[in-house]
Amino acid sequence: MKRFWQSANVTEQNGHYTIELDGRPMRLPNGPALRLRQKPLADAIAAEWQQAGGAVGGEMDFAAVPLTRLAGTAQDRVAPDSTPTAEALARYAEADALCYRAAQPQSLVIRQHHGWQPWLDWAAEAHGARLLTTNGLLHIPQPPEAVAALRGATHALDAFQLAGLAILVPAYGSLVLGLAVAAGRLAASEAHALSVLDELYQEQFWGADPDAAARRASVLRDTEDAARFMALAAA
Repeated sequence: MKRFWQSANVTEQNGHYTIELDGRPMRLPNGPALRLRQKPLADAIAAEWQQAGGAVGGEMDFAAVPLTRLAGTAQDRVAPDSTPTAEALARYAEADALCYRAAQPQSLVIRQHHGWQPWLDWAAEAHGARLLTTNGLLHIPQPPEAVAALRGATHALDAFQLAGLAILVPAYGSLVLGLAVAAGRLAASEAHALSVLDELYQEQFWGADPDAAARRASVLRDTEDAARFMALAAA
Protein backbone atom coordinates (compact mmCIF):
# COMPACT_ATOMS: atom_id res chain seq x y z
CA MET A 1 0.00 0.00 0.00
CA LYS A 2 1.58 3.30 -1.13
CA ARG A 3 0.41 6.79 -0.40
CA PHE A 4 2.11 10.09 -1.11
CA TRP A 5 1.02 13.28 0.64
CA GLN A 6 2.45 16.43 2.11
CA SER A 7 0.30 17.02 5.17
CA ALA A 8 -1.91 15.18 7.66
CA ASN A 9 -4.20 17.53 9.59
CA VAL A 10 -7.11 17.31 11.99
CA THR A 11 -10.35 19.11 11.18
CA GLU A 12 -13.42 19.47 13.42
CA GLN A 13 -17.07 19.61 12.42
CA ASN A 14 -20.15 19.19 14.60
CA GLY A 15 -18.17 17.77 17.49
CA HIS A 16 -16.35 15.14 15.43
CA TYR A 17 -12.79 15.13 14.15
CA THR A 18 -11.52 13.85 10.83
CA ILE A 19 -8.02 13.42 9.43
CA GLU A 20 -7.25 15.10 6.14
CA LEU A 21 -4.36 14.10 3.91
CA ASP A 22 -3.57 17.04 1.66
CA GLY A 23 -7.06 18.37 2.34
CA ARG A 24 -8.91 15.14 1.58
CA PRO A 25 -10.68 13.22 4.36
CA MET A 26 -9.10 9.90 5.32
CA ARG A 27 -11.54 7.13 4.47
CA LEU A 28 -12.00 3.61 5.74
CA PRO A 29 -11.67 0.69 3.32
CA ASN A 30 -15.45 0.48 2.90
CA GLY A 31 -15.78 4.16 2.02
CA PRO A 32 -16.87 6.43 4.89
CA ALA A 33 -14.52 8.96 6.46
CA LEU A 34 -12.91 8.13 9.77
CA ARG A 35 -14.78 10.18 12.40
CA LEU A 36 -13.53 10.58 15.96
CA ARG A 37 -15.00 12.16 19.07
CA GLN A 38 -11.65 12.42 20.86
CA LYS A 39 -9.27 15.22 19.86
CA PRO A 40 -6.19 13.60 21.46
CA LEU A 41 -6.78 10.43 19.45
CA ALA A 42 -7.32 12.40 16.25
CA ASP A 43 -4.08 14.31 16.82
CA ALA A 44 -2.18 11.08 17.45
CA ILE A 45 -3.56 9.46 14.30
CA ALA A 46 -2.61 12.50 12.22
CA ALA A 47 0.88 12.38 13.74
CA GLU A 48 1.38 8.71 12.92
CA TRP A 49 0.44 9.33 9.27
CA GLN A 50 2.80 12.29 9.13
CA GLN A 51 5.57 10.23 10.67
CA ALA A 52 4.86 7.28 8.38
CA GLY A 53 6.21 9.23 5.45
CA GLY A 54 3.66 11.78 4.38
CA ALA A 55 5.82 14.78 5.13
CA VAL A 56 8.45 13.68 2.64
CA GLY A 57 6.24 11.81 0.21
CA GLY A 58 7.49 8.43 1.37
CA GLU A 59 6.15 4.91 1.03
CA MET A 60 3.23 4.16 3.32
CA ASP A 61 3.30 1.01 5.44
CA PHE A 62 -0.12 0.38 6.99
CA ALA A 63 1.56 -1.48 9.86
CA ALA A 64 3.04 1.88 10.86
CA VAL A 65 -0.40 3.31 11.72
CA PRO A 66 -1.76 1.00 14.45
CA LEU A 67 -3.97 3.70 15.97
CA THR A 68 -5.66 4.18 12.61
CA ARG A 69 -6.29 0.45 12.26
CA LEU A 70 -7.84 0.26 15.71
CA ALA A 71 -9.97 3.35 15.13
CA GLY A 72 -11.18 1.89 11.85
CA THR A 73 -12.06 -1.38 13.57
CA ALA A 74 -13.94 0.47 16.29
CA GLN A 75 -15.96 2.58 13.85
CA ASP A 76 -16.54 0.01 11.12
CA ARG A 77 -16.86 -3.30 12.96
CA VAL A 78 -17.62 -2.72 16.62
CA ALA A 79 -19.75 0.44 16.78
CA PRO A 80 -22.63 -0.82 14.61
CA ASP A 81 -23.25 -3.61 17.15
CA SER A 82 -20.86 -3.94 20.08
CA THR A 83 -22.65 -6.93 21.65
CA PRO A 84 -20.73 -9.70 19.82
CA THR A 85 -17.37 -8.18 20.77
CA ALA A 86 -18.40 -7.63 24.39
CA GLU A 87 -19.73 -11.19 24.62
CA ALA A 88 -16.61 -12.72 23.07
CA LEU A 89 -14.42 -10.92 25.59
CA ALA A 90 -16.71 -11.79 28.49
CA ARG A 91 -16.23 -15.50 27.77
CA TYR A 92 -12.61 -15.20 28.89
CA ALA A 93 -13.97 -14.81 32.44
CA GLU A 94 -14.91 -18.49 32.33
CA ALA A 95 -11.28 -19.58 31.90
CA ASP A 96 -9.03 -16.66 32.81
CA ALA A 97 -5.36 -17.64 32.61
CA LEU A 98 -4.69 -16.16 36.06
CA CYS A 99 -6.90 -18.83 37.61
CA TYR A 100 -4.78 -21.80 36.49
CA ARG A 101 -1.75 -22.30 38.70
CA ALA A 102 1.12 -24.74 38.85
CA ALA A 103 1.22 -27.33 41.64
CA GLN A 104 5.01 -27.39 41.54
CA PRO A 105 7.83 -26.41 41.67
CA GLN A 106 7.26 -24.26 44.71
CA SER A 107 9.27 -21.36 43.31
CA LEU A 108 6.86 -21.11 40.36
CA VAL A 109 3.84 -21.51 42.64
CA ILE A 110 5.05 -18.57 44.72
CA ARG A 111 5.85 -16.46 41.68
CA GLN A 112 2.40 -17.03 40.18
CA HIS A 113 0.68 -16.23 43.45
CA HIS A 114 2.60 -13.00 43.99
CA GLY A 115 2.19 -11.92 40.37
CA TRP A 116 -1.37 -12.96 39.64
CA GLN A 117 -3.37 -12.99 42.86
CA PRO A 118 -3.31 -9.21 43.38
CA TRP A 119 -5.13 -8.77 40.07
CA LEU A 120 -7.75 -11.37 40.88
CA ASP A 121 -8.22 -9.51 44.16
CA TRP A 122 -8.53 -6.27 42.17
CA ALA A 123 -11.24 -7.83 39.98
CA ALA A 124 -13.15 -8.84 43.10
CA GLU A 125 -12.88 -5.34 44.55
CA ALA A 126 -13.39 -3.31 41.37
CA HIS A 127 -16.00 -5.46 39.65
CA GLY A 128 -17.43 -7.71 42.34
CA ALA A 129 -16.05 -10.73 40.50
CA ARG A 130 -14.31 -13.21 42.79
CA LEU A 131 -12.83 -15.86 40.52
CA LEU A 132 -11.69 -19.27 41.76
CA THR A 133 -8.21 -20.70 41.20
CA THR A 134 -7.04 -24.25 40.66
CA ASN A 135 -3.84 -26.23 40.21
CA GLY A 136 -3.35 -27.61 36.73
CA LEU A 137 -5.16 -27.05 33.45
CA LEU A 138 -8.39 -28.94 34.12
CA HIS A 139 -11.27 -26.51 33.64
CA ILE A 140 -12.81 -25.13 36.80
CA PRO A 141 -16.33 -23.65 36.59
CA GLN A 142 -16.43 -20.08 37.82
CA PRO A 143 -19.22 -18.67 40.01
CA PRO A 144 -22.01 -17.44 37.70
CA GLU A 145 -22.21 -14.16 39.59
CA ALA A 146 -18.49 -13.50 38.96
CA VAL A 147 -18.83 -14.24 35.25
CA ALA A 148 -21.92 -12.04 35.09
CA ALA A 149 -20.08 -9.18 36.79
CA LEU A 150 -17.23 -9.30 34.30
CA ARG A 151 -19.70 -9.60 31.43
CA GLY A 152 -21.27 -6.40 32.71
CA ALA A 153 -17.84 -4.76 32.72
CA THR A 154 -17.27 -5.54 29.05
CA HIS A 155 -20.75 -4.41 28.01
CA ALA A 156 -20.20 -1.10 29.80
CA LEU A 157 -17.31 -0.19 27.46
CA ASP A 158 -17.76 1.83 24.29
CA ALA A 159 -16.71 0.67 20.83
CA PHE A 160 -13.24 2.22 21.03
CA GLN A 161 -12.47 0.65 24.41
CA LEU A 162 -13.75 -2.71 23.16
CA ALA A 163 -11.58 -2.53 20.05
CA GLY A 164 -8.50 -2.08 22.23
CA LEU A 165 -9.59 -4.71 24.72
CA ALA A 166 -10.06 -7.16 21.85
CA ILE A 167 -6.30 -6.96 21.29
CA LEU A 168 -5.30 -7.14 24.95
CA VAL A 169 -7.45 -9.99 26.24
CA PRO A 170 -6.57 -12.69 23.68
CA ALA A 171 -2.90 -11.67 23.90
CA TYR A 172 -2.89 -12.06 27.69
CA GLY A 173 -5.35 -14.94 27.86
CA SER A 174 -6.87 -12.93 30.68
CA LEU A 175 -9.89 -10.67 30.83
CA VAL A 176 -8.78 -9.52 34.28
CA LEU A 177 -5.43 -8.24 33.01
CA GLY A 178 -7.10 -6.59 30.03
CA LEU A 179 -9.61 -4.77 32.21
CA ALA A 180 -6.83 -3.65 34.57
CA VAL A 181 -4.95 -2.12 31.65
CA ALA A 182 -8.15 -0.53 30.32
CA ALA A 183 -8.77 1.01 33.75
CA GLY A 184 -5.27 2.48 33.86
CA ARG A 185 -4.34 0.35 36.86
CA LEU A 186 -1.69 -1.70 35.05
CA ALA A 187 0.74 -0.86 32.26
CA ALA A 188 0.50 -2.96 29.12
CA SER A 189 4.14 -4.01 29.51
CA GLU A 190 3.51 -5.18 33.07
CA ALA A 191 0.41 -7.12 32.03
CA HIS A 192 2.36 -8.73 29.21
CA ALA A 193 5.13 -9.79 31.60
CA LEU A 194 2.53 -11.37 33.88
CA SER A 195 0.92 -13.19 30.97
CA VAL A 196 4.23 -14.82 29.98
CA LEU A 197 5.38 -15.46 33.55
CA ASP A 198 5.46 -19.24 33.06
CA GLU A 199 7.37 -18.96 29.80
CA LEU A 200 9.99 -16.68 31.29
CA TYR A 201 10.32 -18.96 34.29
CA GLN A 202 11.08 -21.95 32.05
CA GLU A 203 13.66 -19.96 30.11
CA GLN A 204 15.66 -19.53 33.31
CA PHE A 205 16.38 -23.26 33.20
CA TRP A 206 16.26 -24.17 29.50
CA GLY A 207 17.56 -21.00 27.88
CA ALA A 208 15.90 -18.47 25.64
CA ASP A 209 14.18 -19.45 22.40
CA PRO A 210 14.80 -16.73 19.77
CA ASP A 211 11.49 -17.45 18.03
CA ALA A 212 9.57 -17.25 21.30
CA ALA A 213 11.36 -14.03 22.22
CA ALA A 214 10.49 -12.50 18.83
CA ARG A 215 6.87 -13.55 19.25
CA ARG A 216 6.73 -11.98 22.72
CA ALA A 217 8.22 -8.75 21.39
CA SER A 218 5.60 -8.59 18.63
CA VAL A 219 2.76 -9.20 21.08
CA LEU A 220 4.17 -6.57 23.43
CA ARG A 221 4.18 -3.97 20.65
CA ASP A 222 0.59 -4.79 19.73
CA THR A 223 -0.63 -4.60 23.31
CA GLU A 224 1.20 -1.35 24.01
CA ASP A 225 -0.38 0.14 20.88
CA ALA A 226 -3.81 -1.04 22.03
CA ALA A 227 -3.32 0.37 25.52
CA ARG A 228 -2.21 3.72 24.10
CA PHE A 229 -5.22 3.75 21.79
CA MET A 230 -7.57 3.13 24.72
CA ALA A 231 -5.96 5.86 26.80
CA LEU A 232 -6.25 8.38 23.96
CA ALA A 233 -9.85 7.36 23.29
CA ALA A 234 -10.68 7.94 26.95
CA ALA A 235 -8.92 11.32 27.13
